[in-house]
Amino acid sequence: MSVEEGKKAPDFTAATDGGKKLKLSDLRGKPVVLYFYPKDDTSGCTAEACGFRDSLPDFSKVKAAVIGVSKDSVEKHDKFKKKYGLTFPLVSDEDGKICEKYGTWVEKSLYGRKYMGIERATFLIDKEGVVAKVWHKVKVAGHVDEVAEALKVL
Repeated sequence: MSVEEGKKAPDFTAATDGGKKLKLSDLRGKPVVLYFYPKDDTSGCTAEACGFRDSLPDFSKVKAAVIGVSKDSVEKHDKFKKKYGLTFPLVSDEDGKICEKYGTWVEKSLYGRKYMGIERATFLIDKEGVVAKVWHKVKVAGHVDEVAEALKVL
């Protein structure tokens, strides 16, 4: 399954860091930056998370929520958030159902070896719950700025 711009964002309820639950549809009324990343505490994922953390004041001006999603456990998310002072929720998708809904569980290749993993992707969802912009195969450098620009015109 893949999610397209102009279509409703698939709803989900999932565990987050701190032992909380998050339901995407509960965030209606504000834009949501939903980003998928492969693994807590790896170089690219840490750079991306810290980029969103550092840009939160800009996102707050437009009342946007930022949510990170990976297959890491709630416990790993708790450690990752504490280590880097992350101030937005990290969703644990251990069973991969959210990744499946958003089409981010894909075949990857590293040094000729094929395996399944999370594609780094971001979905900008408007306040009505419609996907306004999708970025697949995200390159970390400059990505947070792209998202911030897209939020301005939302």
